[in-house]
Amino acid sequence: MERARRTRSVLAALTAALLAVPGITALSSAARAADADVAANGGFESDLTGWTCTAGTTVNAPVHSGSSALQATPSGSDNARCSQTVTVQPNAQYTLSGYVRGSYVYLGATGTGTTDVSAWTQSAPDWQKLSTTFRTGAATTKVTIHTHGWYGTGAYQADDITLVGPGGSGTGQPPAAPAGLRTTSVTSSSVGLSWSAVTGATGYAVYRDGARVQTVTGTSATVSGLAAATAYSFQVTALNDAAESAKSATVTATTTAGPGGGTSDLPPHALVGYLHASFANGAGYTRLADVPDSWDVIDLAFGEPTSVTSGDIRFRRCPVTECPNVESDAEFKAAVKAKQAAGKKVLISIGGQNGQVQLTTAAARDTFVSSVSDIIDTYGLDGLDIDFEGHSLSLNPNDTDFKNPTTPVIVNLISALKTLKAKYGAKFVLTMAPETFFVQNGYQYYGTGKWGGQDPRCGAYLPVIHALRDDLTLLHVQDYNSGPIMGLDNQYHSMGGADFHIAMTDMLLTGFPVAGDQNNVFPPLRPDQVAIGMPASTNAGNGHVSPAEVTKTLDCLTKKTNCGSYATHGTWPALRGLMTWSVNWDRYANWEFQKTFDAYFG
Repeated sequence: MERARRTRSVLAALTAALLAVPGITALSSAARAADADVAANGGFESDLTGWTCTAGTTVNAPVHSGSSALQATPSGSDNARCSQTVTVQPNAQYTLSGYVRGSYVYLGATGTGTTDVSAWTQSAPDWQKLSTTFRTGAATTKVTIHTHGWYGTGAYQADDITLVGPGGSGTGQPPAAPAGLRTTSVTSSSVGLSWSAVTGATGYAVYRDGARVQTVTGTSATVSGLAAATAYSFQVTALNDAAESAKSATVTATTTAGPGGGTSDLPPHALVGYLHASFANGAGYTRLADVPDSWDVIDLAFGEPTSVTSGDIRFRRCPVTECPNVESDAEFKAAVKAKQAAGKKVLISIGGQNGQVQLTTAAARDTFVSSVSDIIDTYGLDGLDIDFEGHSLSLNPNDTDFKNPTTPVIVNLISALKTLKAKYGAKFVLTMAPETFFVQNGYQYYGTGKWGGQDPRCGAYLPVIHALRDDLTLLHVQDYNSGPIMGLDNQYHSMGGADFHIAMTDMLLTGFPVAGDQNNVFPPLRPDQVAIGMPASTNAGNGHVSPAEVTKTLDCLTKKTNCGSYATHGTWPALRGLMTWSVNWDRYANWEFQKTFDAYFG
């Protein structure tokens, strides 16, 4: 409630200030005959060409006219501003207009040399025209026009934005499209590009998979921050004061394979499954020796703490009273060795739905390391899976930078995992199975948020993943039992089809600004570090999809074919594979999930 009162007071003050600014409302003055619309792509028919947006995309509905419009979604720390710098003439009159939908939508101009102006609406359930005028200063040759929403108030749309007035002194024909685009270097994280100079161009814009990623003045650029072993497409446009050229021909490049992570002896595509080793449920107990060879990584579920904050993890195998067909300890250890001899990895998974783990102290951290080591050594396991759920991980209110966490339960977990990795060496397999709320939901929210009041668990896995990214073998986010999550297209995606898995995985392989902050980006993971988590059957969890939807997901992410409405930011033939809850539930469903994996990857 306190946050709501503060937000209303801020908006009220802003409203009063805006109404006092000259030119805040539309001024009725007809444009002179010589005037022209000097804004570029104001109808957003050429995607976001010419615009720079913090959280915007184009949509086909709703639109005011044409086939496209802007849609931008503010977050708790970003007002979703889209802007464009336009060439103008000094001492000249201009009228800025546009159509908007949504709550608290603004249209304005800055850098006018006189009085910067803005028009806004508190509520526009349907298209509403905003308009304002300004006069440029004696030395003004460029102004920036912009639209934005308000923090956390939901998506807005804008269309048909015009800036009518005398054309700038450099106004003329746009330059020709660049020719000769080629790659000059390819690494695991970057691609170098060069192209031929264009007469009259003052700069060049570089596009990766259709999205504008940088602007340069010369005829070469290096696009960095890419995922390893991933295919990308690139185009370049030429810029001058008039406009932007058409895009060049497309060049494609595939980054080289990345290093490390303990993945070298996993197959190129792996099937990961959880085995109910400490309990039985409706799926029944499955002996480790009876797990088919299709399963490359077997996570023993679960190691659980003696208390939430003790750090003391125990692995108790299912008792005979609950699992009549359970094997003996000697048979179980022999089955571990047999799986390893066949090239499989057997891990202890810590946590699960009932195993809340909070390493609040250094003592708990050290106990965690020693107790997990005991389990690994007792059964001769290959490594560790972190499946912390519920309230195991949350962020303190002042912990806002995922790259430099300060919350004890986060810092101590990172330290414990690094210690275990160092103890067992490069072949130690480390995997994580967070829920979407703790990872992809960090695109919108992180911790308690700028204004407070958010769930402190939002995005809480991000600092752990980031700190361990060089040691992490696999991340398989649970794409199930999830609410709707906003993807990089600023649309909400829900369980039940390939679209959800495609959008959630694209976020991991593309990277994303945390809580909408473009200066605080979670970098992409390598595709060989990522598997997609799905329930094995309708009994296993919410979000089960049919084999046909699994195939669509893999086709889109590894081949960029069979995609739906979500446009991915790359193609990742080295995507590691699939994870499922669970081996037991897949056996119960006649091995449907395993058969789908085998049919796809062979």
